[in-house]
Amino acid sequence: MPAKKTAKPTWAAIRKHLKDLEPEALLSLIKDLHDSSPGNRDFLQARIAAAAGGGAALESYRKRVTEPFYPARGEPKLKLGEARKAIREYHKATGDAAGTIELLLTYSEAGAEFTNDFGDIDERFYDSLCSAMDDLAARVRKEGVTAWNTFSPRLEKLVSSTHGIGWGYHDHLSGVFDELENHFNNR
Repeated sequence: MPAKKTAKPTWAAIRKHLKDLEPEALLSLIKDLHDSSPGNRDFLQARIAAAAGGGAALESYRKRVTEPFYPARGEPKLKLGEARKAIREYHKATGDAAGTIELLLTYSEAGAEFTNDFGDIDERFYDSLCSAMDDLAARVRKEGVTAWNTFSPRLEKLVSSTHGIGWGYHDHLSGVFDELENHFNNR
């Protein structure tokens, strides 16, 4: 007879257990989580840095976003999923909307620069860049005119830098920029 599967504790059960822990035991648990994986460590460091108002977390994640395009050593691997994952992790860890927009724009700029340096890539590459631009546009609309005023000069420069890039990339970026410009100028 097969062994019975034991049910994993629900968040409610975990929460109840955590509430009953003494502060030292809770700190020990958090330290163990920190030490158990780089992802946990990055998450905790970003959350603490964001709470303290420092930009160190943003810079750490910016490196993770640009690394697939321009690694510190070796040839580019173009593991775009890792860059996008870093952006999601930063947002989840910090809740910093402006920082998330910054990372999405950094990703898009790095992709355009990479194309201008090395030539057209492939459809998957540009689909990822277009998806990031759509995400960026939604976040700028949500954050409002302050975000638009902050990021529009770089967005305009990005669109200009993509002139002549294939796969519909330039057209997509132009369309997104025009839509944002119309949205904020017609208020």
